[in-house]
Amino acid sequence: FLYVSWGSEMCIRDSGDEAAFFLQKEVAKLPEKQRIVFNMRYFDGMTYQVISEILDTSIGALKASYHHAVRKIKTKLKKIILLKQIHSNKFHFVDKNLKLKNYNFEGDALITNKKKFPIAILTADCAPILIYDEKEKMIAAIHAGWKGAFKGIIKRTLNFMIKKGCAPKNITAVIGPCISVKNYEVKKDFIKKLIKKDGKNKKFFKKIKNKDFFNLKKYVHSQLKALNIKKIDIINKDTFNPKNNFFSARRSISRNENDYGRNISVIMIN
Repeated sequence: FLYVSWGSEMCIRDSGDEAAFFLQKEVAKLPEKQRIVFNMRYFDGMTYQVISEILDTSIGALKASYHHAVRKIKTKLKKIILLKQIHSNKFHFVDKNLKLKNYNFEGDALITNKKKFPIAILTADCAPILIYDEKEKMIAAIHAGWKGAFKGIIKRTLNFMIKKGCAPKNITAVIGPCISVKNYEVKKDFIKKLIKKDGKNKKFFKKIKNKDFFNLKKYVHSQLKALNIKKIDIINKDTFNPKNNFFSARRSISRNENDYGRNISVIMIN
């Protein structure tokens, strides 16, 4: 009765892959050129320059095709609930009895006990965290970049769920694909900021060839453990590595690309 998905990868628990199937179905309905461009850009993560060379089409025309495709698909994907992410500690709870017609959520986590109600967050190196309480039948989707995790988005979201009747022993947390420590170089002021808050945060940094790197995955994992969450699954995929076929903000910036896509993490109670 629960499924979770990450971009082109799917991790299924029990049964159901409705959102991913729905997306593929809508993509299949697109005009041929828009469908090809959308697949190459969205699923394969190709730059417009590479697509232009393959299809022998101008970058301007490709961007137009892609954005037309996105607009068409978005009108069909309104059932998937997203929010405007702001790297905060703010969350929203959608109760099963709430009739949601129009919404404009801003924050970095969604919580619900509503069935057939897929909630999702977008990432491009940050850690997506999906939560499920098997007894209370409550789920959450958390966008945990370093800023949100630093501000307490994980703790605030889990504490709210616990106040609603969830229990750590019944909770399963899944940390999705995010940037690896070897590709997350940081500056000295970043290190000082985290260590000033808690001296124990020193363990999340690693020095490689006289450069400093941050372990985001370990950082968010430790916060889950601090809340006594025992069942924690980790998808060990580095978003920065192009072989893993995920969008990465840092990779795009390092290549001087104009833009980059987003990975979507979806969870729903059937």
